[in-house]
Amino acid sequence: MKEEMFCEGVTRRSFMKACVTATAMMGLPFAMHTQVAEAVEKNGNPAVIWLHFQECTGCSESLLRSSHPTISTLILDMISLDYHETLMVGAGHQAEQALHDSMKANHGKYILVVEGAIPTKQNGIFCKVSGKTALESLQHAAEGAAAIIAIGTCASYGGIQSVSPNPTGAVGVKDIIKDKPIINIPGCPPNPYNFLSTVLYYLTFKKLPELDQLGRPKFAYGRRIHEHCERRPHFDAGRFAKAYGDPTHAQGYCLYKLGCKGPATYANCSVQRFNDVGAWPVSIGHPCIGCTEPDILFKTAIAEKVQIHEPTPFDSYAPVDLKEKGKGPDPLTTGFVGLAAGAALGAGAMLAKKLPGGEAQEDAHEKDK
Repeated sequence: MKEEMFCEGVTRRSFMKACVTATAMMGLPFAMHTQVAEAVEKNGNPAVIWLHFQECTGCSESLLRSSHPTISTLILDMISLDYHETLMVGAGHQAEQALHDSMKANHGKYILVVEGAIPTKQNGIFCKVSGKTALESLQHAAEGAAAIIAIGTCASYGGIQSVSPNPTGAVGVKDIIKDKPIINIPGCPPNPYNFLSTVLYYLTFKKLPELDQLGRPKFAYGRRIHEHCERRPHFDAGRFAKAYGDPTHAQGYCLYKLGCKGPATYANCSVQRFNDVGAWPVSIGHPCIGCTEPDILFKTAIAEKVQIHEPTPFDSYAPVDLKEKGKGPDPLTTGFVGLAAGAALGAGAMLAKKLPGGEAQEDAHEKDK
């Protein structure tokens, strides 16, 4: 039997699979995927206007590599991507007209996506599209937006463009727009499913997902990478890679001593992975560079270690390397622990004798001997 088509070129099964993926990403109960799907069907494809400023287009490139849904399903059937300088067919005056037509037709309802930092020095002359500075374009498009998604670390925090001495005065969206809801989806690049899930959450519940203190969705940035890293058991056991390419590195040991920023980085990279092949930097041997954090990426050297409380294994672990073994139990402490345990057992025995029937039970026990 021919599979039912949800819309032209998209099967119902593919559409529901995308909704299930997004529902799981948002941390919602499985049964709610039907509510997400109904919201998309009922409300139609939300209009999305995507602006590019100071960036490398890596965030868009990451989106192109998503497969659940594919980019064609996403931009044609789940959202209406009305303007995107990299992906749209039109150019020049035709593209500019499409932008203004969408802003007018969907005023107050469209989602504005910003990729890249915004230069502010010298009135923003360092980045212009269609004769307008990035600053002017952002302010104009933000006026009629229902919400703004700053995708990538550049749009979220300013990115590499904002690193000292920051010659262009590059900043993130939140430093300019103060009167609109702003969701930061940082990463260099971020996972495309974090973006998709944010859009579908807003479409389903008519509100933003719960955000952390940096404006990031908690469903994607609520926990540290370190907590779900596949190399975490090596960290706990004190097995650390000592150099790239040596046996400790090849055996998959923890990359903390090579500068991994996972213990201080909040993101779901170790769970969601990239490119639908189960890959992410740490899994292929490179330390996390903390690209979702404003004070780590581009501001600390890759080899620099972040501060954590327990860099060495627990004393109860078997030694892996004598130089990295914990100090072990202290003899004096062991003696005190033994003394306390003996005293506790003696006190328990005396209490048992004082309980009703306690002496009789003790006499019976002696006879059994």
